[in-house]
Amino acid sequence: MDDVHLGEDLEDKDTAFTWEVKANNRAYHKQFRKKGFLCWRQKKYKSNAIHTAKYNFFTFLPLNLFEQFHRISNLYFLLIIILQGIPEISTLPWFTLFAPLVCLLLIRATRDLVDDIGRHRSDNIINNRPCQILKGKSFLWKKWKNLCVGDVVCLSKDSIVPADLLLLASTEPSSLCYVETADIDGETNLKFRQALMVTHRELTSPKKMASFQGTVTCEEPNSRMHHFVGSLEWNNRKYSLDIGNLLLRGCKIRNTDTCYGLVIYAGLDTKIMKNCGKIHMKRTKLDLLMNKLVIWVFISLVIVSLLLTLGFAFMVKEFKGKHHYVLALHVRTEVVESFFIFWGFLILLSVMVPMAMFIIAEFIYLGNSFFINWDLNMYYEPLDMPAKARSTSLNDQLGQVQYIFSDKTGTLTQNIMTFKKCCVNGCIYDSDDEHGILRKRNPYAWNPFADGKLQFYNKELEHMVQGQQDTVVQEFWRLLAICHTVMVHENNNQLLYQAASPDEEALVTAARNFGYVFRSRTQDTITLVELGEERVYQVLAMMDFNSVRKRMSVLVRNPEGSICLYTKGADTVILERLHKKGAMETTTEEALAAFAEQTLRTLCLAYKKVAEEAYKQWEPEHQEATLLLQNRAQALHQVYNKMEQNLQLLGATAIEDKLQDGVPETIKCLKKGNIKMWVLTGDKPGGSLALLPQNTCYTWGAAPAAGLSAMSPGVGHVPRTTSALPEFHRDHHTARRLLENYWNESEQQRAFKMMTHHNIALVINGEFLDQLLLSLRKEPRALVQNAVVDEPVMSRMDFLQARRISQMWRNIGSSLTQSPSAASKIHESPEVRRERAFVDLASKCQAVICCRVTPKQKALVVALVKKYQQVVTLAIGDGANDVNMIKTADIGVGLAGQEGMQAVQNSDYVLAQFCYLQRLLLVHGRWSYMRVCKFLRYFFYKTVASMMAQIWFSMFNGFTAQPLYEGWFLALFNLLYSTLPVLYIGLFEQDVTAEKSLKMPELYVAGQKDELFNYSIFLQAIVHGMLTSLINFFLPVLVSSDFSNFGSSSDYQSFGVLVAISGLLSITLEVILVIKYWTLLCVGCIVISLASYVIMTSLTQSLWLFKISPKTFPFLFADYNVLSHPSSLLVIVLNVALSTLPVLALRVIHRVVSKLRPKEEEVPSEEEEVAVEPALRHLRRGIPARRSSYAFSHREGYADLITQGTILRKSMEDSISKSPNPSEEDLPPQQPPQHKESIFNPRRISILAKMKLQHHAKASQEEVHTDTSFQTEKQATLYLDPSGTLKPPSTPSAMSVSSSDDQAFHSVPSRYTLESQPERLDVRSSSWKGLPWKDPPSPKPSQLEVPKEQHSHTSS
Repeated sequence: MDDVHLGEDLEDKDTAFTWEVKANNRAYHKQFRKKGFLCWRQKKYKSNAIHTAKYNFFTFLPLNLFEQFHRISNLYFLLIIILQGIPEISTLPWFTLFAPLVCLLLIRATRDLVDDIGRHRSDNIINNRPCQILKGKSFLWKKWKNLCVGDVVCLSKDSIVPADLLLLASTEPSSLCYVETADIDGETNLKFRQALMVTHRELTSPKKMASFQGTVTCEEPNSRMHHFVGSLEWNNRKYSLDIGNLLLRGCKIRNTDTCYGLVIYAGLDTKIMKNCGKIHMKRTKLDLLMNKLVIWVFISLVIVSLLLTLGFAFMVKEFKGKHHYVLALHVRTEVVESFFIFWGFLILLSVMVPMAMFIIAEFIYLGNSFFINWDLNMYYEPLDMPAKARSTSLNDQLGQVQYIFSDKTGTLTQNIMTFKKCCVNGCIYDSDDEHGILRKRNPYAWNPFADGKLQFYNKELEHMVQGQQDTVVQEFWRLLAICHTVMVHENNNQLLYQAASPDEEALVTAARNFGYVFRSRTQDTITLVELGEERVYQVLAMMDFNSVRKRMSVLVRNPEGSICLYTKGADTVILERLHKKGAMETTTEEALAAFAEQTLRTLCLAYKKVAEEAYKQWEPEHQEATLLLQNRAQALHQVYNKMEQNLQLLGATAIEDKLQDGVPETIKCLKKGNIKMWVLTGDKPGGSLALLPQNTCYTWGAAPAAGLSAMSPGVGHVPRTTSALPEFHRDHHTARRLLENYWNESEQQRAFKMMTHHNIALVINGEFLDQLLLSLRKEPRALVQNAVVDEPVMSRMDFLQARRISQMWRNIGSSLTQSPSAASKIHESPEVRRERAFVDLASKCQAVICCRVTPKQKALVVALVKKYQQVVTLAIGDGANDVNMIKTADIGVGLAGQEGMQAVQNSDYVLAQFCYLQRLLLVHGRWSYMRVCKFLRYFFYKTVASMMAQIWFSMFNGFTAQPLYEGWFLALFNLLYSTLPVLYIGLFEQDVTAEKSLKMPELYVAGQKDELFNYSIFLQAIVHGMLTSLINFFLPVLVSSDFSNFGSSSDYQSFGVLVAISGLLSITLEVILVIKYWTLLCVGCIVISLASYVIMTSLTQSLWLFKISPKTFPFLFADYNVLSHPSSLLVIVLNVALSTLPVLALRVIHRVVSKLRPKEEEVPSEEEEVAVEPALRHLRRGIPARRSSYAFSHREGYADLITQGTILRKSMEDSISKSPNPSEEDLPPQQPPQHKESIFNPRRISILAKMKLQHHAKASQEEVHTDTSFQTEKQATLYLDPSGTLKPPSTPSAMSVSSSDDQAFHSVPSRYTLESQPERLDVRSSSWKGLPWKDPPSPKPSQLEVPKEQHSHTSS
């Protein structure tokens, strides 16, 4: 969280419009400077070169050393080295510790350097991308890094936008430009940007662009991706600018031959770079714990050294009193000698924090990283992409993750919309070609316009289409070919569709393959080829989609002169507008429920024939509404709604938004491992709802006023119990107060019961985060307050209902268990309390989805959870919009997807598929954590067991800091004698196999709870080591009270060897008991370790080395002297047995008692009910939710562009203007040649000077998942929208009120089920000669009538 500060900039500030850009004037921008570090002045307008690397040539050494000495252990070792350099207190040469420290620093510095070199390479690749910049009067190829603010740039189709550009002109009609923003918000559907009309008309050639001298005044560079305010001053006139005129860096130009832009923000000032956080050093929980333990150990060593020094002070007085004849040797005073003895003890005991442990840990981390790289189960063959650990210091933290923050598009989904099923006239048609066998034979060969890409094929439906006998089937496909905003153009005699959403393209493509081909359109006509016959329909009106209407309609006149209305949209709005409700409608509704259970995105289709007289009455009203200057949208909505009544249902479509392979199974498995998953996406909410747990019911209303339905899942033929929820609307001030009062509620027990009976999912968006969580907003809010919201405010809400709803919300909000430290929270600031309340509320939910969030908001959400939950977080994404989130999380995982490599370059781990995350965490993560914990515990144990004898020995040597062991034993103990078994534990130890780790994800919880290494485990290791050292030291002392009578141990060297061998065998036997995964390599490590002791001791205690240097090799034949006496061997065996057997017995007893202890399972009481408010009355009834792909993915505005002609090209014979594109000779010879023909086609001036874009379409459809394993739970979704709407689950009620036309149609699900019926539900019978909707309509029930057991849909 180094780069995220949550407590700053709490006050609203108005944006300063001080950013001035002059076109084609580099000299003007170079003269400006702004204050930098200290007195340094830097350029105000940055170049377009980016630098995301952490170090450069000059800063690497000081910055890396600064980061490395953030580790307390390194500071500790540096202090000991300094002390060892003082001859008076040194007990060991200074270089014995200096060399290992330098080695450790070099290992870590090399690792950091390699990572940073990769970032430098990525930066160089991006900075050296080519683009065309206006130089003089022609466009020349230059590199991105040479681009400056004020330059004019030419971009072609499929180019990536190099900087934030003001769109000046394009080859599309009205200078439209289509872009794909997958790298910014994850959406792959096309968005359009449009140039100002003045630049569209005037800037038609490179010469005119070179003379362009406009000045843009706008806000300073900021991170708000969806907001921009500025103005263009040109020829003494000002023109307003907004985000619809801006091309953001990272966007990709689509379906636009050429466009031209003026650089507004460059390089690190661009919005996408402002959203990229800084790189900071990531530390694991074990690393931070080790820092604390080193401090505690150091304090303990200081205390022990002081106690031993006090012992020396008393002993030296007694010694001098008894032996006055040696006073000449003690020239120093007692105080001075005690001072030096203190430091001598501190150096002698410094081995209690062995540097070898940190060096070996680096090799363990490196080895586990290699295992991740070599895992064939995480190798993705289609991309030839193995898993890769780019960071080698975070492996153990992979076993402690509690929160996963994931992007959606490209990370969880493939973003491929597939036409999966359809229901026509009550009959479900599934694909007969699931395995693609028929597709290879091209079943649509009879259709010359078929593209061969449709994966859906049904032979019966194909015969019905070709037979042209069924009117409903004909109208079904005709509707899909007519009712849309898709644009079409031909390329090499192939029709290419340009859709505003992938859903629309999938539907039109399906109609195309079934013979209803959308061929072309003009401003007022649309041309189809229906089974080979070309038919031209006159478009009388296009009724566009928006988040309130949740539907789109097209009113056309067919070639025969009849008028038809074709409508498609969410089932909640289509079904309530039907002329009648019959068996076919009921079966279609059941089919919709079946599609929803399969997580398919559904859409209802309906039409009606309009009488000529009715159209003549309606058309003047429509014209009048279109000419209004005020409240035009509301007026058009009412006029459209008047026409869209008494519809005849045709059927429904089901589109599959394909998840990546194994995503549902992975999420389910991770959930069993107590890992919570949040989806943070820049996309719209619709597709994300399929990711919620299947036992969680959720709905999505059209507006903040729309209600939510909380339903318990039905099983088999048991009808679902529907509980209604209230409609209410809260502004952001009320929502803010609710969060502030979150900790002041007292009904904890009741709230806890409510939470245990509801699986709540939380769905919020970026505007809520920006408005309600003040400390998240590091940017001023001037633009957010001006955002246009297209939902109508709720028209009525009486005071009593508002009060009851507020009471209900408090009951739920208090819920979510008041913290024991709630009293302390009263003294916190309101902002902190709101943040804490939000995080606590979200953490209690089963799933959290954040939609329409910017890259910076993704990082801030992660930072909030880290700040208030103190948990290990993991972020996974595949695009540039995920980089900040990846940097902020404790662990960042980049997917090698289709959105570039930015996420990979900034990640700690690289995967090819999301499903591999399951193995990365549950297998490699858990193993790494378990191995490192065992390694640390055993290393501390063996160090204490061997080195505590130095303290006991000081009691017998007058506290003189004399070493007990041979110097070579101390030097080689951690290097040879005990290293290999420890290294084996850290690299190869396994408690269970990989298969069992995946089958039992519950084992992962141990890492989340820090069960394998914590303060308690550390103290156990210390106590265990102390007991071992006590036994190994004092047992030989107790065997004989007089060393002189004890034979082999009668001298100091023999006693030291006896203790050393006992300690070495004790810790070796302990490692044998600790290891669970035995292999030949394990046996070899233990044998080699013991053999190395025998070999090295024989050398260091040999006669020829003693003759060479008696001071260096003083222990001559000490081991031989000890081992040649049977009494010494008996003491060694006794030491090892007493050190091992009691501990082994305790472990066996503990395991037996644990197995015999009955497991306490919490069985929820069936009689336990949640107390509800009986006073909640004015509620409306909910319905089983279904997702409408159209309502979720489509965007408003395209229909107006079509009807006004803005989006349409003129015919080729109009005229061809001069192209501003550079000629071939203007370009450097090494660059690819440009098109010689003119591509700057004539543009048509729009009727309207500027379209007001709506950027925040609200999701509009509801959905329910059922799970047979959860029969008694009640689930709901809590939505927090930008206006502060808070929608918690409510109490059941039998009362209902009618909804307006703007609100969702609510009913109770039919009692018919699909479980006992075949897949194809054909309700047509011989008795139904006519169309089913010709039966008389069912009577409409009373608005406040209690529904009976059998329910039916009502018509509005």
